[in-house]
Amino acid sequence: MAISTYNCFCFTRKFKIAEIQPPDDVRRAFETYADGVGGGGGPTISADGLRRFLVESQGEKRISSAEVTRLMEKLRGGDATGPKHYLEKIIKPSGSNFLTIEEFYHFLFSPEINPPIKHEVHQDMTLPISHYYIFTGHNSYLTGNQLSSDCSDIPIIKALQRGVRVIELDMWPNSTRDNVDILHGRTLTSPVEIIKCLRSIKEYAFCASPYPVVITLEDHLTPNLQAKVAEMIKETFGDILYIPDDEPLTVFPSPEDLKHRIIISTKPPKEYLESKDQTKTTGSQRSSNGNATSQRISGEEADDAGGKDLSDLKSESSNDKDEDESEEDEEDPKFGKDTAYQYRKLITIQAGKPKGASSTKDALQVDPTCVRRLSLSEQKLTKACTSHSADVIRFTQRNLLRVYPKGTRVRSTNYKPMLAWTHGAQMVAFNTQGHCKQLRLMQGFFRANGGCGYVRKPDFLMNMGPNGEVFDPSVSLPVKQTLKVKIYMGDGWRMDFSKTHFDAYSPPDFYVKVGIEGVPDDTLMKKTKVIEDDWIPVWDEEFSYPLTVPELALLRIEVKEYDMSEKHDFGGQSCLPVSELRPGIRAVPLYNKKGSVYKSVRLLMRFKFV
Repeated sequence: MAISTYNCFCFTRKFKIAEIQPPDDVRRAFETYADGVGGGGGPTISADGLRRFLVESQGEKRISSAEVTRLMEKLRGGDATGPKHYLEKIIKPSGSNFLTIEEFYHFLFSPEINPPIKHEVHQDMTLPISHYYIFTGHNSYLTGNQLSSDCSDIPIIKALQRGVRVIELDMWPNSTRDNVDILHGRTLTSPVEIIKCLRSIKEYAFCASPYPVVITLEDHLTPNLQAKVAEMIKETFGDILYIPDDEPLTVFPSPEDLKHRIIISTKPPKEYLESKDQTKTTGSQRSSNGNATSQRISGEEADDAGGKDLSDLKSESSNDKDEDESEEDEEDPKFGKDTAYQYRKLITIQAGKPKGASSTKDALQVDPTCVRRLSLSEQKLTKACTSHSADVIRFTQRNLLRVYPKGTRVRSTNYKPMLAWTHGAQMVAFNTQGHCKQLRLMQGFFRANGGCGYVRKPDFLMNMGPNGEVFDPSVSLPVKQTLKVKIYMGDGWRMDFSKTHFDAYSPPDFYVKVGIEGVPDDTLMKKTKVIEDDWIPVWDEEFSYPLTVPELALLRIEVKEYDMSEKHDFGGQSCLPVSELRPGIRAVPLYNKKGSVYKSVRLLMRFKFV
């Protein structure tokens, strides 16, 4: 009789957490600046020693003794900066004006005390707003995709809380044509009343930044409804609504001048009507050749469409409309002078092409007597930058250029913003509800200048030679500086994730992707080795990145958990403007896919410019 033998394999979960030890560079820095002896007889750093470390090693040239004392108070919880949960060892404050090696390490690993970039506005904010990149939303009222999601004021609130400074509202008559709804026209999106959006904008406009909020209105209204919107805007915003004295403006006000103000940008009603009349004439002339809607597709749109069929072209033409290229409305009553004036005088930033402009090149011509805003789709921007790059840059030195996603991005994805930034486009409009890599780049870009939503453009984009010469983004430039990035270690996943989130039976296997997003010559990604089975991975690796245009470069960081058989798990990300990086050993907080910061997850890194 055969006897079967069964082998039993029992798996036990291994969640060992090693005791954290400071990296060698941290120990060496401590030993270099240690200038005292603690109560236990070990070496310590005094407030003066810490100040010398910050000045000589961290580049904090202007830090005072009083500021160092406040930092030490923060470290010991004197002003409630949160628990020291990211150190395995419980740190016992020395109770004196000295730091032990453990406290020094804790100091360096604290994003609240030792962040990688400044949290204060530090750029000159007194220049015209055309000198700044502005954090801009697209279809700011949509909760999801571009075709069937709900419209709501909630996405607007969330955008303002993240520092977005330009909110777009698409205005349409409601079903009874006696009020105004906000929705993505000619789609299945459900509407939200305009008054609800305006009230939410007023309540949350300055929760993240004191600098102006621009409301761009895409206008599909009849004159009586325009008059109604004008009254709503004046009643809702009252004294915080900025109404310009001059019409049109010859130069834009500065962000400083417009602090805590709401400004309106749209196409003036008289020009809007004229554009509609021209569209009608063109449509009637072409009606013999087919449906007017399909015939309104311009040569540029047809080129962009490539091999798409007619139904795709119709869809794109209705969903990729530039508000500066106004469409026909069902009604076309004449404007009363009072109605047009009341609506027009609220517009600080007038949008639209100049009269008689028949091409993008014509639309980019600079009028020395006035300033305005022009909108281009991402495809039209690409073509304009290819064929007349210098015109684009010259236009953006005085005027505002808004770039918006193509209509086929129905899932609310986004385009690469670098082309627009390198050509000086201020309003690079993004779908902030689409959580993609490009949105993370946008969020990282606007962490600059204290996250106030306005980032000053580099001088090279504002300079002009004696013969009108401007910066040429297509020319390869010499390396201006090299950024060295050292990744020491990471911690915090064990607090912010469940013990089995990454692996059911063992600690995670983390690695880091780190690199530069910038002009093509600067873009480069690298990655660390995988550290197996460790909640507190130590990589201790350094990478170098030669930069030709560091002013526009972004440092992109992404932590992944290696999985041999499946897609690697996401472990956090950050994106930081290179021009804002503070040299030295810094604690870098990580964010989730949507851009919300984790409570505990962070990396210890060093930045060095050579």
